[in-house]
Amino acid sequence: MRTRAEIEKEIAEMRDKIVSENRQPWASEREKAGRLIDEIEDLKREEAGEMLTRGRPQTLAGVGTGSDNAPRKVFRSFGEQLSAVMKAGLPGGEVDPRLYQVRAASGLQEGVPSDGGFLVQTDFGQEILGNIFDSNEVLKRITRYPVSASANGLKIPAVDETSRADGSRQGGVRGYWTAEAAEKTKSAPKFRQMELGLKKMVVLVYATDELLADSQALGKFIVEAARREINFKLTDAIINGTGAGMPLGILSSGCLVSVAKETGQKAATICAENVMNMYSRHLVSDPTKCAWLINRNVIPQLHQMSIGVGTAGVAVYQPMNGISGLPYNTLYGIPVFPTEQCASLGTVGDIMLCDLSQYISIEKGGIEEAISMHVLFSADQSVYRFVARFDGQPALAAAITPYKGSDQISPFVALATRS
Repeated sequence: MRTRAEIEKEIAEMRDKIVSENRQPWASEREKAGRLIDEIEDLKREEAGEMLTRGRPQTLAGVGTGSDNAPRKVFRSFGEQLSAVMKAGLPGGEVDPRLYQVRAASGLQEGVPSDGGFLVQTDFGQEILGNIFDSNEVLKRITRYPVSASANGLKIPAVDETSRADGSRQGGVRGYWTAEAAEKTKSAPKFRQMELGLKKMVVLVYATDELLADSQALGKFIVEAARREINFKLTDAIINGTGAGMPLGILSSGCLVSVAKETGQKAATICAENVMNMYSRHLVSDPTKCAWLINRNVIPQLHQMSIGVGTAGVAVYQPMNGISGLPYNTLYGIPVFPTEQCASLGTVGDIMLCDLSQYISIEKGGIEEAISMHVLFSADQSVYRFVARFDGQPALAAAITPYKGSDQISPFVALATRS
């Protein structure tokens, strides 16, 4: 078997040839470089394995234990670990033994077409996931269930209720008035199986060699870029997801109630009557988790809403001193959150009233991360891959017909298209 020095020399000769000819590498050269780097990776893994078996203590250097014998953090920061991973992937780079304490990734076939890499330290992955849900007004309000390490989904028995009429409430539970000693009528509630299966979302972050040289900047940039993208995609799935290979979103669910526009209402407008009608159709389970979700281009429409009084009108969204002061940012006491995943003004989904506690989600572990030095080898860039496993759907399969009246109600109400 060739030595690492021989392989690195061949890579250097290839690079010098490409530079001297002032051209981009050919596909065959890229492929060959990938194979050579794979050889180096194999040699580094063998060398690291030998280091770990040369009578070294069970606790690796820099990895002590606490007073309860529990392992301390392998790396002090996320940037420090990413820097170690980057160095391990360079030709001639040394593998930090702490990376094996975290455990190696099995491959990068999904999202990054090359092998090798290391998984992010568990506590850092959980920290990234926690920040995603804590910093987003939609994500922090949904109902979340963790999935165990041995499972890839969750089945939840849910009451099959689509009507509040007698004999339909709670899926068929019924109460009635009866005379003494009269025959009693039995009832049997119906249940449905709500099944959630983990879907995988992959985020790629490209980092230049200049950024990789600074572990503090690296950690901040990589974490923030990944957090923002995962945050965006999860929110988009909760609102717009099709349910095919991704979570089922509110707008695609069977329980969405769409409120019709007013007679003669102009296209791409929102009036006070729209908001009133939406509120009247809203079914609330947890008031603290309710929110109005709007596209930012809806904001001017809210400030222009008014209720006619005689020949004049009264503004219903602005404070007493007008737009010179802060707007209330609530409707019926429920907060209003501009959300870029909402549809544009005039289209269903531009304004929604949601009890987000009735959106059920599952997740597994934290965020998994691995690195590839191969994808953009010639451009001096590395690619970090983040994997989030998540699924979700509204708790109700259909909107509910109330006990009195025919207008259906739901935790999720939208305004129909105005065209």
